[in-house]
This record gives sequence, C-alpha cells and structure tokens, in this order.
Amino acid sequence: MSNVELVLRSTRVITPEGARAASVAVADGKIAAVLPYDAEVPEGARLEDFGDDALLPGLVDTHVHVNDPGRTAWEGFWTATRAAAAGGVTTLLDMPLNSLPPTTTVEHLDVKREVARSKAHIDVGFWGGAVPDNLADLKPLHDAGVFGFKCFLSPSGVEEFPELDPAGLEAAMVAIAAFDGLLIVHAEDPHHLADAPQRAGRSYADFLASRPRDAENTAIEGLIALARRTGVRVHVLHLSSCDALPMIAAAKRDGVRITVESCPHFLTLTAEEVPDGATEFKCCPPIREAGNQDALWEGLVDGTIDCVVSDHSPCTPDLKLFDSGDFAAAWGGISSLQLGLPAIWTEARLRGRTVEDVVRWMSTAPAELAGLRQKGAIEAGRDADFAVLATDETFTVDPAELHHRNQVTAYAGKTLYGVVRSTWLRGQRIVDESGVFGEPSGLLLDRP
Repeated sequence: MSNVELVLRSTRVITPEGARAASVAVADGKIAAVLPYDAEVPEGARLEDFGDDALLPGLVDTHVHVNDPGRTAWEGFWTATRAAAAGGVTTLLDMPLNSLPPTTTVEHLDVKREVARSKAHIDVGFWGGAVPDNLADLKPLHDAGVFGFKCFLSPSGVEEFPELDPAGLEAAMVAIAAFDGLLIVHAEDPHHLADAPQRAGRSYADFLASRPRDAENTAIEGLIALARRTGVRVHVLHLSSCDALPMIAAAKRDGVRITVESCPHFLTLTAEEVPDGATEFKCCPPIREAGNQDALWEGLVDGTIDCVVSDHSPCTPDLKLFDSGDFAAAWGGISSLQLGLPAIWTEARLRGRTVEDVVRWMSTAPAELAGLRQKGAIEAGRDADFAVLATDETFTVDPAELHHRNQVTAYAGKTLYGVVRSTWLRGQRIVDESGVFGEPSGLLLDRP
C-alpha cells in the first residue's frame, strides 16, 4: 500500500457484494484495495470524502454513435466523450456506422482511431461492421482489436452501411463463430416493415404502426435459430418489443449464446406521452406503449435483458424536421449519452430497484459483454474509474447544458433524480459539477 496516492471514501460504495461504507485506495490508476470506511489514509495519499453520495464504478456504454470522422456536424469524439463523462460514463464503444468511412475494414478502423486518439476524454473502443461485401475483412478486423461486428437486417438509414440478407447473415455468423467473435444485430425484419402501413405526417401513432413489434419478434426468432445452428455469440441491440422476451429466455435456458440490451428511452419514455410532431422522440425501433415498457422492466429485473446502454444516435437539428414534424422523414435517433444514468435511476427507484441494480445493468453487464475485465466493478485490480452520484438530488434537463454537439433531446424539461457530482478515469477526476474538464486522457481500447 506504500504507492497509494488517492483514497476515495463514501458511506455508499457500490461493490460486487453490495453497497457499503468503505474507503477505496487507488495506486497507478488501479484500485489497490477496498478498505473499511475508517481505514487510516496512507502517508502521502490524498483523501476525497464524498459523504453519503454513492460511489459507483464508471459506466460502460457499449452502444454509441460518435459519427467521427465524416459526419462530425452530428457528433464527434471530443463532444461525445465530454457528454459521456458528465453522465458518469468512463468507457464507450463506438458503433461502426454514421461515420465516414464506416468501420468495415482495418484501414477504416485505423482512420477512426487516428481521429479519436487526441479527442477522447474517456476510454474508447470500436465495433466493426458486417456488411454484404466485407466477409473477408471480418477476421482481420477481429485481429486488429474490434470488440465484435454490427449488422442490420433492414436498411440502416445510410447507404454506405447496407443490411445483410438471410444468406449474408448466415455467412457472417459462420465466419464469426470460427474465431469465437461476437455479432451484434439491429433486429427488425424487412418484410414486416415493408408490409406495415407507411404514412407521412405528424402522427406518432402512424409512425409506431410503421415499425410493428412483429418486425422485431420475427427477426429475433430467426437470429435464435441461426445462433443455435452456428454456435455464434449473438447480441440483440436496443430491444423494444416485450413480445420477444419469452423466446429469448427459452433460448438462454437451452444454452444458445445470446445476450440482449435495452435502452433508457424504451425503459423511461412511453408512446402515450409522445406529442404529434415531436420528432426528437423518433428512434428505430420505436418507443412503445406503457404496458410494453412494464414488461421490459420485468425482463430486465429477471435477467432476460442483460444490460442497458444509450444507443446515443444524434444528428443536426435540421434532420429532425422540427418545422414539419414529419415522423416518416425525420432522422431516427435519441440523444441521451449524458442522461442515461439519471433517467434509468429515476425510473428504477419508482419501481423499487436499487442503485446496485443500475450499476449491474449499466456498468458490470456491458463490461462483461465487451470482455472488459478491467472495467465494471469496484474491486482490487480493476481500473480506478468512478462516478459519484447524489442519488436523492434532482435536476431539470436543460438542453443548453448538455455537452452533446447538438443540444436536442427527448428528455428536455424532465426532472430526473441523480446528479453526477464527479467522474474519475484511472484515479483522475475528469469532470465535476462545475463542468471543468481536463485535457483528454482517455485511452483507445482493443478487445482483450
């Protein structure tokens, strides 16, 4: 313990064994020990006492569209990682699309890494993409350190990242299974989407009808069958349909290697509250009804849904078409990177859940999904990444105070519980309530 330079103390340290009063010793950017609350502070070490504020492991967000390079008017590594840090997130994984070029070759990955290197305020890793013309690129991308491969089963919304057809999906699964990689899937069946009524205009009910639950359910059913046959590890992105939960639970019981995420907007916002023309609420799959949300929470609590991540998918305000409010034509995506923790905590506490639950869903489980064994928990040997959360304090969301490049959010005006007092990366405070950020100190991460 002679090299300990920092001790963080709280009456509520969220450890894998539960919440307890403790002192956390930090040395060389790692957690050296979790000590009794009143442990003597080693000579030369600095003490930070957070009182009754909760000390959480830094959040791990495995679903973020940074859009850098190429669409940096939408977002970028500088702004996205500042927003993440302000929201208690200390590690993010960047999605392979909406940037130009997409992360579908090693050369494109190198471009993205070079852009991110000097701009990352938190640790950043990268997903690769599986698209129709890059089957031969999957193993080289895996060897280069991407955490897995994202694919779409229906159009992605950007022409440079086309969807896989059934034959292409199975071919990608076979190739990825051969090196025990991970396939992450936007699961909406294109035939169900094509058959659904498509109406332009301001009606949210019309938009919801255009992205039916059956599109998700059918796609997930097919994924389970293919995962069972190929043995590939598969992860379902942004689950919004509760109807798929029984088949997912059954597949898990049968040993199919499947995991599932949902997102704050599906777990905290409901179709009933979306005003017509309010395209800041548009995302695909869509925000569904309150009864569906209740069932998603049941699936989260019982472990059918493994984790909660943001699917931060921003754009410039003009692409949301606020003047017309046309849901059919507006860009689909919710900006929530800075707000995911308080949004989920606000709803969780209403439903009788604990901060320990939130940590499991938003830090521990995403870290496990990505294989980031140094992240996701407060225990000796892990990175000294923390978020300090005042769980009983509230704030009202003001878009002007967000660090996202574009201050557009579906949470505008909402009062949320959980104020992030400060965020720490490898034992260094990178943001506090005053909004003070140091120079970017995030690392670029490879798959372990």
